[in-house]
Amino acid sequence: MSIVDRLGRVIKSQFDDIHIFAKDSNSDWEDPDLADAMDEINDYLRGKPSRPKPEPAPLYPVSLLKDFAELEVPAGASAEVCKTSYKRLLKLHHPDRHAGHPEEIKKATEKSARVNAAYDRIEQWRQTGHVE
Repeated sequence: MSIVDRLGRVIKSQFDDIHIFAKDSNSDWEDPDLADAMDEINDYLRGKPSRPKPEPAPLYPVSLLKDFAELEVPAGASAEVCKTSYKRLLKLHHPDRHAGHPEEIKKATEKSARVNAAYDRIEQWRQTGHVE
């Protein structure tokens, strides 16, 4: 047994005597975060794989996913990217481009309305921090 192993055993025995670091069901005081951290350290020292980290919350509300998709941009795209796509889609689906075809005019009008609504909701979220 090496000196490092012996030193590790001595240190561990000292920490086992302190109730803050040991799980003790008789203890009145328990910090769940500290207990989780100590479990993670013990798992690491035993060579067990680390626990999966929770995924961070998106920087945008989930209700805006359809709006980003309507603008044909990735979710959470910058204001410049959204504005560029918004203008491109409005030009592409403008009803005047389909003059003489009533069915195409109707489709273009509906698409333009959806694009406008999506862009307005994204901009409202950027300015106020919430979506109505």
